[in-house]
Amino acid sequence: MTDTSETQPADPATARHSPLRQVLRFLPLFAPILLWSVPCGVLLYAGQHWPTPITLAGTALFALGLVAMPLAMVHGHGRRQRDGAAIVGDTLLGASWILFTWSVILGVLLRLALLAAGVGEGQDRARIVTWAVLGVTAVLLLWGYVEARRVPRVRSLDVHLPRLGAGLDGTRVVLVTDTHYGPLDRARWSARVCEKVNALEADLVCHTGDIADGTAERRRAQAAPLSTVRATKARVYVTGNHEYYSEAQGWVDLMDRLGWEPLRNRHLLLERGGDTLVVAGVDDVTAESSGVAGHRADLAEALHGADPELPVLLLAHQPKFVDRAAEGGVDLQLSGHTHGGQIWPFHHLVRLDQPALAGLTRHGARTLLYTSRGTGFWGPPFRVFAPSEITLLVLRSPQR
Repeated sequence: MTDTSETQPADPATARHSPLRQVLRFLPLFAPILLWSVPCGVLLYAGQHWPTPITLAGTALFALGLVAMPLAMVHGHGRRQRDGAAIVGDTLLGASWILFTWSVILGVLLRLALLAAGVGEGQDRARIVTWAVLGVTAVLLLWGYVEARRVPRVRSLDVHLPRLGAGLDGTRVVLVTDTHYGPLDRARWSARVCEKVNALEADLVCHTGDIADGTAERRRAQAAPLSTVRATKARVYVTGNHEYYSEAQGWVDLMDRLGWEPLRNRHLLLERGGDTLVVAGVDDVTAESSGVAGHRADLAEALHGADPELPVLLLAHQPKFVDRAAEGGVDLQLSGHTHGGQIWPFHHLVRLDQPALAGLTRHGARTLLYTSRGTGFWGPPFRVFAPSEITLLVLRSPQR
């Protein structure tokens, strides 16, 4: 897909420190109850008057989901790290979110539409809503699963940087991010992604973190195809927040062995046609609080020794780092982290925490931010109205 749209201004309201973390603190307590009880009420107890065996069986099924989902998540993502349990828990989480969303939407809007149109009596309308919710949920689960598991499409766009020298015009930068190798074995998918990246003939290939859920030792086979990625100039990598859940230094060391250059608060110079681009990277913003010795996000250190007259391309996992990037005079920041929301309408919560959801946005007088929707998926194996991507950014100079 080629995107030639203009840069969109960032919403300043989303750049502020958000209350999302406060919400997330209590989410594990009330979310499972909400996700399973609301659809149960809408589908079984909102005037349908199903036969008693159907009502009891349906209620038991929702109760089973309510109990099984958190138990599977604890066993899958807790200290035991059981991949089978993680797959069950993640799938139930995604399915319940989609079912909850459309129970709320259709439970209100479709019911009102049927009432306004004078369609059926109360019980008939209630049953139409039930079957509509189940049908939409089934379609979205199937489509979302296919979307999550496929090799991403390429999103291509030109990025105009006023300070870019003419020799660097046409520089091809490929961005992959948030691969999230995890409980579902995606080694073949990983190899196919790398083949698609290589077909783009990039000068620079960037991975902006969240490689996997799990340690480098556990996910090595899925990450191994990254060694086959080709670039004429460099392959560079920065940590994401998920590395700090899974022995971050192990991932830094593995990426180094796979031939990628970890940019941990440092930079390299990309020279082309007699002009130079500073390519810098910082650790994720969660690094300092992770307790991993020596890890922190430090832009000043990353740019130390670089000529301030040269244009700067910065890798930072989370879009929220763009405030510091703008203060530091960065020309273009590449980020991931948001997944574009992954499963609609979760993007509304993401926007509480990040200044951008996806695409190219401007921040301050100079700085552009490109936020990828991510190459893989986290947790629930579904993507709904938030397609994954491999991004090709062609840098353009005003001097060409």
